[in-house]
Amino acid sequence: MSFFKKLKEKFTTQDTATDKYKDGLSKTRNSFTSRLNDLVANYRTVDEDFFEELEEIMIQADVGFDTVMELVEELKMEVKRQNIKDTEGIRSVISQKLVDIYYDGEEPDELLNMQEDDLTVILFVGVNGVGKTTTIGKLAHQFKEDGKKVVLAAGDTFRAGAIEQLEVWGDRVGVDTIKHSEGSDPAAVMYDAVQSARAKKADVLICDTAGRLQNKVNLMKELEKVKRVIEREIPGAPHEVLLALDATTGQNAMTQAKIFKEATNVSGIVLTKLDGTAKGGIVLAIKKELGIPVKFVGLGEKMDDLQPFNAEKYVYGLFSDLVDKEELIEEEE
Repeated sequence: MSFFKKLKEKFTTQDTATDKYKDGLSKTRNSFTSRLNDLVANYRTVDEDFFEELEEIMIQADVGFDTVMELVEELKMEVKRQNIKDTEGIRSVISQKLVDIYYDGEEPDELLNMQEDDLTVILFVGVNGVGKTTTIGKLAHQFKEDGKKVVLAAGDTFRAGAIEQLEVWGDRVGVDTIKHSEGSDPAAVMYDAVQSARAKKADVLICDTAGRLQNKVNLMKELEKVKRVIEREIPGAPHEVLLALDATTGQNAMTQAKIFKEATNVSGIVLTKLDGTAKGGIVLAIKKELGIPVKFVGLGEKMDDLQPFNAEKYVYGLFSDLVDKEELIEEEE
């Protein structure tokens, strides 16, 4: 059974999340799969020239050079193993290998580290303008929909308007926002937020932080201090450090990820605005080159368009047109 058919059977019942992946990845799919279709149409056999052009398509989709090289090597071995001569048979193999390379033989680690019957502290980091505050609001909405009590901490006391922006989201979602005045010590905000969350018997505390990168040393010191205060009050916290990255910035997002990985122990990536780029391959590059799992992806503007990441749904979103096409061919046969 081809991998396309397996995907189709797995996602036969089109749930909302699968539809969102399909819709949200339309720009990448239209660019990536159309070029892949052209490549398959131009080559009758799977040869070295075919793989060279495939490398170029993948790199242009921001999959990342190292990841592309590994993917192509794996594809070459699989083509030999299955004795694939015709290029028509290669697309399903590519989709399978994308999932394999993402997980790299490990168990999926996309789920959040939630604390049972205790306060879960989630620290958000990321530069200004990537959609960090919006993502915090959407995540708070999801938790509230799941019946959890949520508190927000306005720890970005540096950027003008950041506190008010988070407070607007808190009011919109219907959760409390703990804040100090602009220019206050972010660590003091976190201390008060922890005390407030405990007093309110909250399930989740989501903490915003400043996103300035002009001085990496200051960034590191500030994040270390914030984490130290949280850990002192709640041993083992923060339970997640989520880095928000803007998918539309491509390789620039990789640079930011490396800086924040140095500054703090990032446990997961939230990739925003994935629906706004044709270079959705950045998902694979981040996981493969940085070893940090993508935990959420932004697939649109609506409140429920922030979706937990799933590599198979991601690949289905990339190849859904081809999956549907294969099914039609089988029906005709």
